[in-house]
Amino acid sequence: MSRIGKLPIVLPTGVQVTVSGQTLTVKGPKGSLNVALAAGIGAKVEGAQVTVSRSDDLKQTKAMHGTTRAAIKNHIKGVTEGYSKSLEIVGVGYRAVLQGKKLNLNVGFANTIEVEIPTGITVTVPDQTHVNVSGLDKALVGQVAADIRAARKPEPYKGKGVRYAGEVVRKKAGKSAAGAGAKK
Repeated sequence: MSRIGKLPIVLPTGVQVTVSGQTLTVKGPKGSLNVALAAGIGAKVEGAQVTVSRSDDLKQTKAMHGTTRAAIKNHIKGVTEGYSKSLEIVGVGYRAVLQGKKLNLNVGFANTIEVEIPTGITVTVPDQTHVNVSGLDKALVGQVAADIRAARKPEPYKGKGVRYAGEVVRKKAGKSAAGAGAKK
């Protein structure tokens, strides 16, 4: 039995969980989210707890047992507290501008890079070099932040690019001084 999957999930006050078929719905103060249960995985709500069970011992079902429980727990935290990621933009002339449901990034290319913001995600730009991504779904918040970072990953020589707040970029040494070891 999965060590993670067999643990019950305690529901905080104000959160309702309903199971209908292979869909589990989590409703809380910030909104509602759905979890699609994989084949062979079941969920049961007993009082203020949710338990996840599996019907067989196939390798795929065992793998999905703990994964489904973790997804349900993440959704419960999402509808009560929410998730957020912060990004920093480092580089001379690099900046971010929010226009409606698009984030425009000027990160050293000839063209401006546009990142679409999906529904359910809130992006704020407190200043030109900081971007905050927040929402209910942990996976979606992480994916949008990764898409923004992928526009220009930090390069290892000067550290310019888009990085997560607090991310440490290991820098490489540049070329050695001209003439050192060169033939005359």
